[in-house]
Amino acid sequence: MVLRAPSSSPLFVAELHLPEGVSGTAFTQRVLPQPHETLCFWGRQHQTQKGRFDLWAGLLLLTGLFANISSAEVSSVALVGDIPVFTLDPANWSIHFHWPWVRQAAAEGDGEKIMSQYKIGLRNMIRFVHETAQQTKQHYPLVVQFRAGCVLYPNETRHAFLNAGWGGRDLMAFEVDKQRWEARQTSQVAELVSKSINRQKSVGVLLDYAPLGLSPPLCSHSPELPVATVFAHTPSLDQLLLVCHVTGFYPRPISVAWLRDGQEVPPGPALNTSTILPNADLTYQLRSVLAVVPHDGHSYVCRVRHQSLGTRSLLIPWGRCHPWECGAGLLLLVATASAGGFWWWKHR
Repeated sequence: MVLRAPSSSPLFVAELHLPEGVSGTAFTQRVLPQPHETLCFWGRQHQTQKGRFDLWAGLLLLTGLFANISSAEVSSVALVGDIPVFTLDPANWSIHFHWPWVRQAAAEGDGEKIMSQYKIGLRNMIRFVHETAQQTKQHYPLVVQFRAGCVLYPNETRHAFLNAGWGGRDLMAFEVDKQRWEARQTSQVAELVSKSINRQKSVGVLLDYAPLGLSPPLCSHSPELPVATVFAHTPSLDQLLLVCHVTGFYPRPISVAWLRDGQEVPPGPALNTSTILPNADLTYQLRSVLAVVPHDGHSYVCRVRHQSLGTRSLLIPWGRCHPWECGAGLLLLVATASAGGFWWWKHR
């Protein structure tokens, strides 16, 4: 998910693919199958006290484009981390699952019931938007958006949110403590919409069965410990490739480095680290490869640092033990790091 924030504005901005006449600050999420289908959304920066961006645990975005009083096109996408989970086809409201295991999970759970209620909510939303536009004398085309999900902070606390936008601006937000919608602008539209949704169950069904119904699963992804292995390839007699493969970790940020005689190997031609790739279970993996000369007399260790390990590091040595001894050492290191990480997160 690529977002860019200009220094002159607190809003994310990007190219906006909307009908002629629609304006507003927004950002785009290009996750739909066809290149011309771009889901547009407005949003503000979220930063921690240390100035770092928050980690998105889960996000559901919905955009409705209303070209005229008889037209409406709705697009929606759900993400966990930066991985698209499913999208809503604006042509027929069918669900496209991006991963086979997501389809299986939906079939085994209440996915069909939730999606059925979701579509009922979409119809109610479309009718409600047209009625609101007529009552408040709004001009077409119109853009209505919903954003729901969960923010996972570095200290492992979570914050669920549910916001609505109109024409690229904040319209209202659901206050969890009050269990009601509150207007986010002083306008006739904001006042009318917030009062109506708080009062009318038929209008709120979209919000009951979609963002609020999907937010808890999106918020439930806890940090996962990395599992690391070290092995070697010998492409030639004078070269040895040491490979450190790290997988199963969440969230995405991670540090993997090679230590030569206890000192970190700096970036260079001999060091090649892959990009971080997603696994099917929403965890991540990567590998770091270091080219060395066989029997050079140095000791090599792969060091892994990750949020789930707390203040500890996972250290996997190469060349100082027999394979079965290294395996036992790896298990011991993982167990030690796991226990330390668990204690640290519980007592921080």
